[in-house]
Amino acid sequence: MKSWKLTGIRQMEMQEVPHPCSPGEGQLLLRIETVGICGSDIHYYTTGRIGEQIVEYPFTVGHECAATVIEGGEKAEGFEAGDRVAVDPAMPCYECDQCRAGREHTCRNLKFLGCPGQAEGCLSEMIIMPSSSCFKIPDKMSFAEAAFAEPLSIGYYAVQLSRIRQGDNIAVLGAGPIGDSVIISAREAGAGNIYVTDKIDKRLEISSALGATEVYNVDKENVVKEITSIQPAMLDIVYECCGQQEAFDQAVELLKPGGKLMIVGIPEFERWSFRADYARRKEISLIHVRRQNGCMQPALDLISEGKVDTNILITHSLPFEKTDEAFDLLAGYKDGVLKAMIDLRY
Repeated sequence: MKSWKLTGIRQMEMQEVPHPCSPGEGQLLLRIETVGICGSDIHYYTTGRIGEQIVEYPFTVGHECAATVIEGGEKAEGFEAGDRVAVDPAMPCYECDQCRAGREHTCRNLKFLGCPGQAEGCLSEMIIMPSSSCFKIPDKMSFAEAAFAEPLSIGYYAVQLSRIRQGDNIAVLGAGPIGDSVIISAREAGAGNIYVTDKIDKRLEISSALGATEVYNVDKENVVKEITSIQPAMLDIVYECCGQQEAFDQAVELLKPGGKLMIVGIPEFERWSFRADYARRKEISLIHVRRQNGCMQPALDLISEGKVDTNILITHSLPFEKTDEAFDLLAGYKDGVLKAMIDLRY
């Protein structure tokens, strides 16, 4: 079968790889239909690493996907050939202390699709996954919508973890797919005013369409000054969704005393820094968001209920043979791209 492999920094090629074996106990053999390209995939493409997770070439990335079941192994109850599924890329052990505490996303033995040292990714024609990581989708849901449920689940989890209250005023710093997923989820949770920042006007237009109260281009405006002029008491929660030190600094300034800073974005650098006096005097809570935990089904429900318009979120769709072009497109922020999907059904 065919699989796309990273072969070096900003280098990838389609290769022939062995067909997966028959699924084992509790596993499903899946035919991949659609793959969404994530910002973390681009990190591996452009830098070869995220922190201590370093790519050993050749390696297949990709973790946002939807598929069709080809075959189920023993004890893969509830699934049969032909079922359409969304895939949670996390594969916890369900036995360690973290799993027993209901924290499968920080499992001590976690394997995650497309994560170096853990599992090859889904930019292949077929993969094997535990049935516990697969979610049936309704016939009316497209494979692209189902694949988008994975990044949406992260935004949903970030909002749930922040314990947002009705009417809370918030900011979302970074209007990529995760930032937009936070906007959608916060809106559904009853947020008050939602202020959104980014460096790309096209992305800010999409955020406005999703329900942002005000949007700001950080290259053109002093966002702290602009937002605090409207909200002099400052904000209840800020979601940092772009992994940039500049945004972290803005978040600390924007938060009211007792506010919460949710770190959702993945930085390419090793250490965050912040003004200790600002954070200390305001008694700011700093909370890191690690992917998602138990939020795939709620994300799928939001999509199936028509509360998420993926038509404006998925800006590009390319065939499997042009996967390398899609990576270049996203790495260069070209052509107004927000979310690019790879369609293996062409």
